[in-house]
Amino acid sequence: MMPTTETQEAIFTRHRARVFAVAYRLVGTVSDAEDVVQETWLRWSGADTGNVRSPEAWLVTTASRLGIDHLRRLRARREAYVGPWLPEPIVEPANAEPVPTPEERIALADEVSIALLHMLERLAPEERTAFLLHEAFDYDYGDLAAILGKSQAACRQIVSRARRRVSDERPRFEASPADHARLASAFADALMKEDPQALLASLREDAILYTDGGGRVTAALNPIYGADRITRFFFGITRKFPEPYVIDGIRINGRPGFTLSLGRQISSIVSFDIRDGLIANVYIMRNPDKIARAAQALGRPLLGA
Repeated sequence: MMPTTETQEAIFTRHRARVFAVAYRLVGTVSDAEDVVQETWLRWSGADTGNVRSPEAWLVTTASRLGIDHLRRLRARREAYVGPWLPEPIVEPANAEPVPTPEERIALADEVSIALLHMLERLAPEERTAFLLHEAFDYDYGDLAAILGKSQAACRQIVSRARRRVSDERPRFEASPADHARLASAFADALMKEDPQALLASLREDAILYTDGGGRVTAALNPIYGADRITRFFFGITRKFPEPYVIDGIRINGRPGFTLSLGRQISSIVSFDIRDGLIANVYIMRNPDKIARAAQALGRPLLGA
């Protein structure tokens, strides 16, 4: 039974970071994750918790089910989204030690790269939930059965199917932090020095660029395929502005990336997926709704805000 000496609010506060971590991985944006966290709290505060043996399990189960419902509602919106949809980044300055909040620290403690969250968009809501809880949080098939309301055998099949779909695009070996930092720096240096050959040298020949403007700002409406086309894209857009872009290194979901700014005003947030020692995917977040929180965390204004 739940200890009677601790209030429901104190118990929820103690587990809030874990609830946020699950919600953010499921829905892919901080604002939607916070909606799930708030709804989980409302259900917890209104529940008879006297016989709850594990508050953490109760809260994670509730958040997971709410996350599935939330994903189902979001699916239609994302299918109608203008251009590629990318997750909302969680950022911190390049030299920061802890991330800004306990929720973000937990959210970034394990594998939660922009690349993985982008891949998970291909999964159905129950597949995504089962995969994340099993792979990222070590929930066993019995736990998944209770959360999803399915048999253990069905949960095993769901996780196996999701793992196959993700592994088709996921590199066999993750890039080391040093390799990630080296390539992010090489990419940024090539842009600053206006060196197309150096930029090409950092990219896989089959690299893909995704640009998320959400219909709010100018962005490529389709992915751009190939190192040569990506290079021409970057140098094409940077030459259209009356002053050079300012490039500042940051950490995006725990990995090196950078901001593109005009003066101090942030225009874009750029992150990478590394494969076999080269950049395989480039992600440019431009939608103001998704980068406003990041700009605030960095103490910088958004371009045009």
